[in-house]
Amino acid sequence: MGKNRLEAFSDGVLAIIITIMVLELKVPHGEHSEDLMPLVPTFLSYVLSFIYVGIYWNNHHNLLHATHRVSGGILWANLHLLFWLSLFPFATGWMGENHFAPLPTAVYGGVLLMAAIAYWMLQQLIVATEGEQSALRHALGADWKGKVSPLLYGLSIIASFWSHWMAQGIYVLVALLWLVPDRRLERAVRQEGV
Repeated sequence: MGKNRLEAFSDGVLAIIITIMVLELKVPHGEHSEDLMPLVPTFLSYVLSFIYVGIYWNNHHNLLHATHRVSGGILWANLHLLFWLSLFPFATGWMGENHFAPLPTAVYGGVLLMAAIAYWMLQQLIVATEGEQSALRHALGADWKGKVSPLLYGLSIIASFWSHWMAQGIYVLVALLWLVPDRRLERAVRQEGV
């Protein structure tokens, strides 16, 4: 089965997710700079979530670029990932509207954790379909970022009940880990001639 419909559907869902998130940014009621202050937590939540959606879109693109075949299991795993990503607007809005209160911040971390697990599951199914000798498997290597991220999300969920700043710092740290480009997959795909 080809991968074009999977890519197009996923891109469309991610575009809708970003659109919904930006629609949560409300126009201030006033013309002065102090009228913007109540919106700062919502805006910061949006920026962080936009970066996360961008990271997922970028990695998803590279992952599918290295994929030759799509199975029914891969389709369902992709839907599982999109389900958790579709909760970003809710978690983002709730956390921002409540100024990083403990429960909304923990729920945000829970959504990040589940999205990371779903991405890992999709990645594993694709590797199983492509084979252990595939360019994708070699490019992923030990996948230390994929293993560390869920642990940090779990830590941030716990930390959100003691210090929302610590939890937010962990979310930013994980985003920064993934923002650093990892060219292994791109090189592997080029060498394979895909």
